[in-house]
Amino acid sequence: MVVVNTENIPGREYQVLSLVTGCCVMCKNIGKDIGASFRNMVGGEMQAYTQMMAEAKDKAISYMINQAMSMGADAIVNVRFASTTIVAGGAEILVSGTAVKFTA
Repeated sequence: MVVVNTENIPGREYQVLSLVTGCCVMCKNIGKDIGASFRNMVGGEMQAYTQMMAEAKDKAISYMINQAMSMGADAIVNVRFASTTIVAGGAEILVSGTAVKFTA
């Protein structure tokens, strides 16, 4: 599955199928949350949260790709991400794009 954040794929023509999305909400356990709180006091990267966001992004992309594949799509174009805090220590990643089918 080709996944790009551009409107076009150079050299490819396609038919638009539909909007596709993927969403993942993840939280860290209390131990990681306490460790991150200490890091917040002294500064630096909160690695537990960086890892959490990377995992959430990967899962959201996977959900979006599965939705596109179920439609028979060959690619997803114009991919965009959004994130928000749901609860302390938890975040949502939403990814959306346009599923397309190659015509040539």
